[in-house]
Amino acid sequence: MKLEMICTGEEVLAGQIIDTNAAWVANELMDQGIEMQQRITVGDRLEDLSSTFIERSHHADVIIVNGGLGPTSDDLSAEAMAQAKGESLIENTEWRQRLEAWFSKNNRPMPANNLKQAMLPESAIMVDNPVGTACGFRVKLNRAWLFFTPGVPSELKVMVKDQLLPFIEQEFGNSEPTKVTKMLTIGAGESWLAEQIQNIELPEGISLGYRSSAPYIEIKVFARGKTAINQLDKVCEQIKLCLTDLIVTTNIPNLPQAIHQQLTQKHKTLAVAESCTGGMIAEQLIALAGSSQYLQHAVVSYSNEAKQKLLNVKTETLEQFGAVSRQTAEEMAVGARQVLDSDFALATSGIAGPDGGSDEKPVGTVAIALAYKGGVDSQLLQFPKRSRTVIRQLASAVAYDMLRRKLENQSVIVNYPSYINRN
Repeated sequence: MKLEMICTGEEVLAGQIIDTNAAWVANELMDQGIEMQQRITVGDRLEDLSSTFIERSHHADVIIVNGGLGPTSDDLSAEAMAQAKGESLIENTEWRQRLEAWFSKNNRPMPANNLKQAMLPESAIMVDNPVGTACGFRVKLNRAWLFFTPGVPSELKVMVKDQLLPFIEQEFGNSEPTKVTKMLTIGAGESWLAEQIQNIELPEGISLGYRSSAPYIEIKVFARGKTAINQLDKVCEQIKLCLTDLIVTTNIPNLPQAIHQQLTQKHKTLAVAESCTGGMIAEQLIALAGSSQYLQHAVVSYSNEAKQKLLNVKTETLEQFGAVSRQTAEEMAVGARQVLDSDFALATSGIAGPDGGSDEKPVGTVAIALAYKGGVDSQLLQFPKRSRTVIRQLASAVAYDMLRRKLENQSVIVNYPSYINRN
């Protein structure tokens, strides 16, 4: 089965908004063993949409069309599909009744332009949308089923899970099975990683893919067919042996999620003291439901005075070693842990740039410490000269990785090929 996606909207095409819908769909499909072959973005122009539907319908089996189902004049997906099929738009009585009931239930008058959302191509089959007013539908054109979904993320996600995936299973259930394992790495470039694993002999049906998204590089191991799937775990173990300390999660989307799971399962508590990362470590954990079970407090101690008064960093330490030092980060972590006797505490202090560096401590220099009952580990790293945000992301990732290693009884301090160790 060949699956493609057509994303619509001038704001997406012009880069005014990031197309998170397409990324979510691709990941959701991949988790089900379905690979997206191609993705196209088309603006809100009737002729462009119609011609794209026709052209891609000769190549794909399923095409997900996202967006353009709203009530306004620039929502053209249904009209463009009707034009591509040489059909008229006709009112779907069931959806009109649903619209009227929805507005009535919410004690709101229904604007006349909302009736547009009940107008579908004549041959369209309605696809239910239980959480919004945009009517989904599917249409067969040439070899392809075009599956039309709303641009609102919450509506799209329900429709993909409840409607699209069952439809694909029903129509193409006998296609070759596919499975993927995703391994996240930090601390090395894509070319370096590829060089380390290039001598692994991949069985037929297994291939590798890479995706770079700071602070991670993700290695995807694809297995197509039952024979390849049976060998997938063996290949992944070989990759882990080659990359050892650089793989930080397997089939877990990010390090905060991995830390969240471990702290919750092991009933451990955490405190955070941040300077250069400015709350990023805490924010990423707080975004996860249930983090209140382990995250006791977080302090952004940006100034030296805050480090001294809130975290008991010694004046002598700051004067002798400076704010960006292992010694200061260690005292920050110890001070944060002692407030509520947390099991662990993470601390960061560094120079995120673009200004503020020196010859001795250039931009990208960050001290990171992990305190725990009975000790403290720390390191001073020089990250590549990147943007302020990326440096903060890299520092946060290393802090998480130090905690992850401690939780898994591994060595806390390891060598990251792309980061200079300044200890």
